[in-house]
Amino acid sequence: MNNSVSNTARLLGAGLRALLVLTVLTGVLYPLAVTGIAQAAFHHQANGSEIKADGRVVGSSLIGQQGYSLDYFQPRPANGLGENSVNTQYKLILSGATNRSGDNPELIKWVKEAKAKVAKENSTADYKVKPSQVPADAVTSSGSGLDPDISPAYADLQVHRVAERNGLAVAQVRKLVDEHTEGRTLGFMGEPRVNVLELNIALRELVEGD
Repeated sequence: MNNSVSNTARLLGAGLRALLVLTVLTGVLYPLAVTGIAQAAFHHQANGSEIKADGRVVGSSLIGQQGYSLDYFQPRPANGLGENSVNTQYKLILSGATNRSGDNPELIKWVKEAKAKVAKENSTADYKVKPSQVPADAVTSSGSGLDPDISPAYADLQVHRVAERNGLAVAQVRKLVDEHTEGRTLGFMGEPRVNVLELNIALRELVEGD
C-alpha cells in the first residue's frame, strides 16, 4: 500500500515538473523569443503595418478604409458580409466576398450601375469618363472586402476629379500617383498597386502645403 502511494506521488511530482517546464518553455520563453525576433527583424509588420500621419496611427497598410469624400481617392467597394454603424472607417463586421458568379444577373446589374456612377463622379468639365473605361476593381470588392489597394488604372481614372476638387494641377496629382505605385512583389507576384490610405495622406500633405 505504501509503495503504491509512493509511486503515485512520484508520478504526480514528475508530471507537475514536466507541466511546469513545458509551461515555461512554450508559454513564456518561446513567445518571448518569437516576439523578440519579430520586433528586431520585422518591426513594422509585427506592429500591424501601421501608417502614421500627424504623429498618430491612422490605419494599417493591410486594411482598406471607407468613407473618403470625393476630394480624395476612392478605394475598392467593400461589399462584405455585414456592416456596423459605429466605426465608419471599418464598416465590415465580417470580411468576405459576395460569392456571386460572373454571370449572376444581380451582379451584372450592380456592375453596370456602379460603372455609370464611377464614370459620372470622375468626369470633370474638361475630362469625360466613359463606363467602358472604368476598371474592374473600381466596381467590385476583393475576396475579403478589406483590400487596401487599387490598381494604377483606377487611381489614374480619379486624377482629374481629385485635381479639380483640390485646386491642383493634373500633373501634380498624377505625379503623386506615380510615386505611390508599387510594382509586382519580387517582380513577378501579384499586380501593380496603389495603397489608397498612403496616397490620400500624401494628397492631404500636398494640399495643405500649397
